[in-house]
Amino acid sequence: MLAMKFGGTSVGSAARIRTVAQIVMSKKEPVVVCSAVSGITDMLLRIANASFAGSDPLVLFSELKQKHDNILAELALDPSLLEGIMNELESLIRRVTRMKTCTTETLDHFMSFGERLSCRIVAAHLCGIGANARAYDAFDIGMLTTNEFGKAEPLPESPSLIKEAISGMDHIPIITGFIGKTRSGKITTLSRGGSDYTASFIGAAIDAEEIQIWTDVDGVMTADPRIVNGAKTIGMLSFSEASELAVFGAKVLHPKSIQPAMEKNIPVRVLNTGNPSGTGTVILKEAEKSKSIAKAIACRKNVSIMNLTSTRMLNAYGYLAKIFDVFRKYHKSVDMVTTSEVSVSITLNEASQVEEIMSDLKGFAEVTIENDKAIICVVGQGMLECASLAGRILETVGSITSARMVSQGASNINISVVVENKHADDIVRALHQKVIV
Repeated sequence: MLAMKFGGTSVGSAARIRTVAQIVMSKKEPVVVCSAVSGITDMLLRIANASFAGSDPLVLFSELKQKHDNILAELALDPSLLEGIMNELESLIRRVTRMKTCTTETLDHFMSFGERLSCRIVAAHLCGIGANARAYDAFDIGMLTTNEFGKAEPLPESPSLIKEAISGMDHIPIITGFIGKTRSGKITTLSRGGSDYTASFIGAAIDAEEIQIWTDVDGVMTADPRIVNGAKTIGMLSFSEASELAVFGAKVLHPKSIQPAMEKNIPVRVLNTGNPSGTGTVILKEAEKSKSIAKAIACRKNVSIMNLTSTRMLNAYGYLAKIFDVFRKYHKSVDMVTTSEVSVSITLNEASQVEEIMSDLKGFAEVTIENDKAIICVVGQGMLECASLAGRILETVGSITSARMVSQGASNINISVVVENKHADDIVRALHQKVIV
């Protein structure tokens, strides 16, 4: 079996859905996961906010409905195909408008509609051109999750339920990405970008021979092509390299998407729907080193640095544990940490609960915050074994600005620096020329 995920741009129009259908029909035993039509998840968020705020959400609802109706018409599909789901969405809008409350649970319900709509369109079009396909909501084939709305995780029994459901099918399943249900039947989402994770999770559950992520670029690039004109497709990456790139800002992959495949040692291939004959990027458990060692550069902007200073840190065991207990309390992850005798600097990639965290930390340290920073991450197997690489990276960064934080040693595949947002693009371009090309 082959697990295939098609992103929002891949199903963003009737023409692209036709291309997706041709790709699917060319494969043996495909299991397909689809994202929402491009732009629809954001529109659903606006509808939810308008419903709660008391403005007119039905104008946005009409726009969403019209976009899907246009795709149905262009594909010559039954105009009533989506009627049941549209009625469910309209009913939810009216309920939230009436009650003037929108919980995280309700928000997940809103955001589930995009994938549920797109999968039915794709399945219906496949049937219309002679394939035997059927649309499924992921929770109907075993995607049971925790009740952490907005960031749910599949439950331990989900893989066996999914494998049992799919193994008995005699048709092509077209499955919603991004969503699941709790044991009590409440709809959840796996966080934004979770369709990649869904595809990888399902691929691992069915022991797929390969997991394919179909998107709008030719694979994982050496840098963001919107920043670096000379960015190239990387033929092969290790799971570790791809995970580092995903965590530090590469747009092709969702950070979670690699993990299920890694656990089952299933290759993941990133491909371009607009170039089906391309080989893309294959991600394996182990991959060859690049001649230049560095394979790619990722950049995450708009991060913050939290600085903690305390003389009580001198020769004190358990001090770092106290710090990270606070972050654990608020379920906040960090990416980079640097320390000196009396200071600790930590990067945060989103601002929620920062004031509460700082308040707790001020009980035993002086705390300051620096905003508008960017983490630039150079990735490649064998970083620690190349004595000159770190020097070239820091020299290149130093020719443009000073690095606020530097991290090397925790990983043999990653050297990271923190700089001001405004210098990030220039540094990425300079590093690409210096250590990649």
